[in-house]
Amino acid sequence: MTNTPTAQQLVDKQLSQLQALHSLLHSEKEILQQHKPDALVEVIDKKNSLLVEIQTLDLTIGRSVEFAQSKAAGEFQQELNDVKTLLLDCQELNFVNGQIIQQSQLAVERMKTSLLESHNKSAITYDGKGKKSAGLSSLNIKA
Repeated sequence: MTNTPTAQQLVDKQLSQLQALHSLLHSEKEILQQHKPDALVEVIDKKNSLLVEIQTLDLTIGRSVEFAQSKAAGEFQQELNDVKTLLLDCQELNFVNGQIIQQSQLAVERMKTSLLESHNKSAITYDGKGKKSAGLSSLNIKA
């Protein structure tokens, strides 16, 4: 007798994993909004591990003859609809989190530019074409 999980167990596990991913994505969003980089690293590690588990399970389900037969017989329709809904929610949350990250990166870039401009105001020079440049590095001087 083998320990091969039943089609129902596979579908239940897939739903459970997607619910966990959904929860992690909500946590990730909160952490991004609160600007907590240490907590973000931990959540991203968990998310990556979970995504690998989801992918592995998905491959197992794809190879399951029992699941294919059950699906063809019309079983698991509600569970599969739940999986699709959860997956769409996860994709949307992931997109929103990506937007938050992108906005944060733009804000950091603007701050960096602003700091560099204020730092280099006293070191602004002009090249032969009248363009602004700052500091000795723009003069190709190597110390």
